[in-house]
Amino acid sequence: MYLALYRRFRPETFDRVFGQEHIVKILTNQLRGGTVGHAYLFCGTRGTGKTTMARLLAKGVNCLSEGERPCGACAHCTAIRDGIFVDVIEIDAASNNGVENIRELRESVKYPPSVGRRKVYIVDEVHMLSAGAFNALLKTLEEPPENVMFVLATTERQKLPATILSRCLRLDFKRVPAETIKQGMRGICAELGVGVTEEALALLAANADGSVRDALSLLDQCVSGEANEVTRDTVLELLGSPGEEALIALTDMVSGGDAAGALLRLDRLLSEGMDERQMMKDWIEHFRNLMLLRHLKRPEDVLNLSVENIEKLKEQSERLSPSFVNDSIFALAGTLNDARWSTQPRVLLEVGIIRMATERPADGQAAPKPAMQAAPAAPAERPADKPAEAPAPAPPLSASGFVAPQPEQVLPAEPATPAPRVPATESAAPPAASPAPADPAAAHAQAVPALDWRAVVAEAVKKSPMLARLPDRSELAETGEHSFAIEVFDEITKNVAEDGREFLEDAVARAAGRSLRMVCRMAEGVRGTPKPMPVQDRPPEPPATPAQAAVQISFDS
Repeated sequence: MYLALYRRFRPETFDRVFGQEHIVKILTNQLRGGTVGHAYLFCGTRGTGKTTMARLLAKGVNCLSEGERPCGACAHCTAIRDGIFVDVIEIDAASNNGVENIRELRESVKYPPSVGRRKVYIVDEVHMLSAGAFNALLKTLEEPPENVMFVLATTERQKLPATILSRCLRLDFKRVPAETIKQGMRGICAELGVGVTEEALALLAANADGSVRDALSLLDQCVSGEANEVTRDTVLELLGSPGEEALIALTDMVSGGDAAGALLRLDRLLSEGMDERQMMKDWIEHFRNLMLLRHLKRPEDVLNLSVENIEKLKEQSERLSPSFVNDSIFALAGTLNDARWSTQPRVLLEVGIIRMATERPADGQAAPKPAMQAAPAAPAERPADKPAEAPAPAPPLSASGFVAPQPEQVLPAEPATPAPRVPATESAAPPAASPAPADPAAAHAQAVPALDWRAVVAEAVKKSPMLARLPDRSELAETGEHSFAIEVFDEITKNVAEDGREFLEDAVARAAGRSLRMVCRMAEGVRGTPKPMPVQDRPPEPPATPAQAAVQISFDS
């Protein structure tokens, strides 16, 4: 029977392991010194060698060699390799995750090893155990019988209870560097007698993303499809899902406004078997990685990527503006949400690509506001020789807090700050002769300099990147003596502005030279509540009827 390459070339000794030098060093030192523990927890992403290392450890504690262990050649080592060694028991926790399965394990633990020195239990995907099964395993895992040891393996360490983590020696498996994977595949191809180019090896290692098993599975596919030599074209033809290279190229096309190139690249990816919805998820994850790379000092601790792919994404992240990355995440997330209930997800994805490529400005330029979110039109510029009109006074409030109705005939025709009365003989005097009225707005304008809203937001974005969407979806409405008001065009932008209030107020304080409080409101006519109409702009009320006048007189008396 044919064996897959990752099974055929599974390491039989520690010196054949791809990468994981830190774990190999720990286990070999423990085997030499006789300090092997009773419980281990191997954590790491798929295909990094957790099960292989567990079997090597089981071989090491049962190896018959007097030298370096495991030797891979003695009877015990070969029996463990073939899966017929009775003292090494492998359990799949995904299908044996109940309490009764753990009870059976506890009963079998009582019996001593039959052939080897130690009985080894390898529990794969241990995070799939139920809460009751974890509780049933605690006592046995903490104090197992003599000559019994456990090796637990998981890809999701966060799902394990703290009581399990504290009872095990935890070893974290890292993603294998691409150069190490290339060297291993080069040696395997030499043993198989198959030619392979360096470009093909580099592409295979990049798409494996640190997983040795994924790399060997791709190589197995390429070797089966091409008998003579594996080239880069062969790999590109056989890859069915977009790797990081495809997503990087697609992002560059969209950011550069090349909608036609992006649509052609998408068509090629979908023709190779990629699902539209999965494509959107992978692309959102790609933009998320670009966003985090601008702020993380050690991105390899957070991102599920190899070092080589992190470097490629970091170069692209430096070329793109934060606003483009953030807007792309929102656009793709909305498209994915719509595609969940659509029978034509490809059409939605193509529309999203066209919008991202054509409606997004080039990096560093201001994005035009959509027509439906346009801000209220600014008042027309007044002539230079026309004096500025004083702002209308706020209508008086009643005790209940509502605007008290004012009779139309008592509305003043003069400016808000009335000038002192002068005799009729002096009314024709030139304006310069009368004292200038006090203008609080003019005095405040001299005290607080004009603010450049985009410059303010650019300063705040340094501390909170999510504020990068504000310049295109908000504007500075007014600046008061103790506060400044901004108007936003949608609820999402309003929430973003409220979350970044501290950073915006700090940036305004540095620009204005004083501390001002931010007031955030919806722009008129855009999903917001319209402002109340001033009293003087309201239509005149109809004259009171005789009955209403009588009631008013009775109240006045």
